[in-house]
Amino acid sequence: MAKKSSGRKSARRSSRGRSTAGLSPRTRKAIYPSPSNAQQIYRRAYKNALKQYKSPSKKRGGKRQRKEQVAHNVAWSAVKIAGYKKEGSSWEKG
Repeated sequence: MAKKSSGRKSARRSSRGRSTAGLSPRTRKAIYPSPSNAQQIYRRAYKNALKQYKSPSKKRGGKRQRKEQVAHNVAWSAVKIAGYKKEGSSWEKG
């Protein structure tokens, strides 16, 4: 007998680092045209930086910067370190 599906996906499966809900529209627009691997690097670094820099004392910018701004800076740095850069309107791994 086949098991009936409830039609619901588990929260873990549907949000495996692919959510852009916490990102600003400007950031989403910036990472959307990038390669999928660069997007994945950005999302993971952003998520981890939000956790790591919850406390203002851990931020290099001190209390002046919001944790989201620090996480954004960390995430873009991770993409750059991975070798991705934008040349004109296209992305290259160099």
